[in-house]
Amino acid sequence: MDDFPKDWFTEEERAGGAIALHILASLYLFLALALVCDKYFVPAVERICKALNMSNDVAGATFMAAATSAPELFVNVIGTFITEGDIGIGTIVGSAVFNILAVAACCGIGAGMVVPLHWWPLTRDCLAYGVTVTILICIIHDERVEWYEALVLVLLYTVYIGIMYWDKKIQGCTRGFHDEKPDQQASPESGELRIGEPPQQNGNVKQAVPTEAISTSDHQETGLWEIVSFPYRKGIVRKLAWVLVLPIHTVFLITIPDCEKPRFKKWFPVTFLMCIIWIGSLSYMVAWMITIVGDTLKIPDSVMGITFLAAGTSVPEAVSSVIVAKQGHGSMGISNSLGSNTFDILLCLGLPWFIKASFLPTSAGNHFVGINSRGLEYSAISLLSTLLMLYIAFAANKFKLDSKVGHTCLLMYLLFLILATLIELNVFFTVNLPTCGR
Repeated sequence: MDDFPKDWFTEEERAGGAIALHILASLYLFLALALVCDKYFVPAVERICKALNMSNDVAGATFMAAATSAPELFVNVIGTFITEGDIGIGTIVGSAVFNILAVAACCGIGAGMVVPLHWWPLTRDCLAYGVTVTILICIIHDERVEWYEALVLVLLYTVYIGIMYWDKKIQGCTRGFHDEKPDQQASPESGELRIGEPPQQNGNVKQAVPTEAISTSDHQETGLWEIVSFPYRKGIVRKLAWVLVLPIHTVFLITIPDCEKPRFKKWFPVTFLMCIIWIGSLSYMVAWMITIVGDTLKIPDSVMGITFLAAGTSVPEAVSSVIVAKQGHGSMGISNSLGSNTFDILLCLGLPWFIKASFLPTSAGNHFVGINSRGLEYSAISLLSTLLMLYIAFAANKFKLDSKVGHTCLLMYLLFLILATLIELNVFFTVNLPTCGR
């Protein structure tokens, strides 16, 4: 916690109840992160991809993956370069399990119907992610990440892009085993995805619209992001939600040009730059608040990352996945979550680790990044197990997503949280040293 600015409250004041303010601040910052990513960052990245004439596959695996995984990337940058702790890898491991199990649970339970899944994208992404997690386990086994190990992760990301690029040819080779057609693709002229349009299976584009759940605004009637009129005819919940998000909308409206509006459509580079600044700043404040909460409650930062921080950065993806699942595109929500997880490990972990170990080592000659908690290896192994169980559940259910599979995934997620938390809290064996006293 000493790597961040000094807190406004003393340790005694936080223990006496002021810590609740930090928790509320964290939740509000999660909301701000979701809004800036989905309202401004994703559209700006879409326009960059269009300007560069990138294919949907490559765009989804690169720029769009960065857009949807920006909070996790910045949190790991902070954990690697500033706090030099496990909050970054803990967040990415926890976010991965959330994306695998909680997203599937939300889709299965929230869709309210049986959603057919396409076998190929699920098989492809489960296999790719399984290999990625296995490599991560091997790398962190000795509690240190050498510079060349981090470089391997980054280089494997280029291999992943190649797989996405040649996906159609690879899929063609598998048609002898299965007669299903691949999911529909995004609009060929723009590569953009919107709610209600056919999804893209080969990239990591997520139609993240978290404020449909947070602010419960009526997207069809007034536009999801209008702030110009008070919802007089709506219920008290709608009115309170409008008041809650108004400060965030106002600040972003003043500081970030909306490139989806005609008068700012050519301003997308400025939109992209301002979003980077905001996401970096918000991620820093989130990591600061979470670190204070963990320090006050004597909870290791790896636990805070696996639980609270992981869920907070991934809730928008769960909400958007439920929306597309209700439209019958269940494969899109599940497959893109897996694709985003692959990006998180290969680049969100690999790139900061490589830069830190190669150019900014903690001490001269030691070109590696240390992993403080041995429990993260067990959490990663649990992650690999949950991935296998998820695929078995889908295959046993004939690649159909329903409430039965949803409740099964929800139970597995809760079990993972309990097991990972108990491991990190040294219940079974020591993996974390006690918090230093002041």
